[in-house]
Amino acid sequence: MTGAVPVSFTADDYEARMERAARQAADAGLAGLLVAPGPDLVWLTGYTPTAVTERLTLLVLAAGRDPVLVVPTLEAPDAEHAPGARALTLRDWTDGKDPYAATAALLDADGRFGISDNAWAMHLLGLQKALPGTSYASLTEALPMLRAVKDAAELELLAAAGAAADAAFEEIRQVTFAGRRETDVAADLAALLRRFGHSQVDFTIVASGPNGANPHHEIGDRVIERGDMVVLDFGGLKDGYGSDTSRTVHVGEPTDEERRVHDLVREAQEAGFRAVRPGAACQDVDRAARAVIAGAGYGEYFIHRTGHGIGVTTHEPPYMIEGEEQPLVPGMCFSVEPGVYLPGRFGVRIEDIVTVTGDGGRRLNNTAREMVIVD
Repeated sequence: MTGAVPVSFTADDYEARMERAARQAADAGLAGLLVAPGPDLVWLTGYTPTAVTERLTLLVLAAGRDPVLVVPTLEAPDAEHAPGARALTLRDWTDGKDPYAATAALLDADGRFGISDNAWAMHLLGLQKALPGTSYASLTEALPMLRAVKDAAELELLAAAGAAADAAFEEIRQVTFAGRRETDVAADLAALLRRFGHSQVDFTIVASGPNGANPHHEIGDRVIERGDMVVLDFGGLKDGYGSDTSRTVHVGEPTDEERRVHDLVREAQEAGFRAVRPGAACQDVDRAARAVIAGAGYGEYFIHRTGHGIGVTTHEPPYMIEGEEQPLVPGMCFSVEPGVYLPGRFGVRIEDIVTVTGDGGRRLNNTAREMVIVD
């Protein structure tokens, strides 16, 4: 079975997650949750179908009812071996039958349900046709904090993923940059992430010189030159949990301005980190980092939010952005990644994953934040 999460989670863990999700749905005024294949299903049950096809697979959760996984008959044997299967009732359906009718029998005919963001439109439309009185809200809208607070085992896995990404950075800073293409260095980074235990590499941004002014630069064949600032942003999944870190290195000696901007971003990143504490709002982290950069006259060049959550995916709620008043809670994990991007010239970003503790925050990335000089 593909997509299984680490064996450190037991059937009891998955049962508790499903009960908590159903309870949160009820508290939010929902009749239940409908969870399609994807990160929510993995987190709740430990199960990913061997292949996601047009056949309906859907976890149905509702407070006071046993969880039910609607699954194609040909996928049922794999589903029965999922880590959380013991806490589930499997309801299989065969080709030629109507899976929406089978699912409709499990739902309140006029209920409002939270549904996975990545559920296929054809499945949602099929349910609406079977039960015209139902309505739906995306899980991100209805229960944005569903996976946000990590337990001790999850924190351990996130810390291990962060340490693996750190190890990759310590290695990549030793390689030659000058005279090589961005794609070459990106390939090195991907190989290092896998060497240090990542099963999935989600991104390896290598943005050199003027390309560094694009926060989500797609790596290309540009040859890295001496005198370039190079933004490195990379991460993926290790044992089912995410890593994501950014460091900005310089090929040869930097100019005074390059060093000044790098120091500014480092100061902003530190300010964002120090704003992390239980009860603070997500937007307080953004405000703290942004104030440093704006105060130095570079505010218009900080063009993205300060951070995003991380867990079984590398981008998920909560988001560190103005207007997000969600209070920080111990166990939340997210990035703190301010940046300055000077069009046509260079960019700088420094990023750590941070978890909220009982009295502040703890970094899960611990490589040098000072400017690193590479060859």
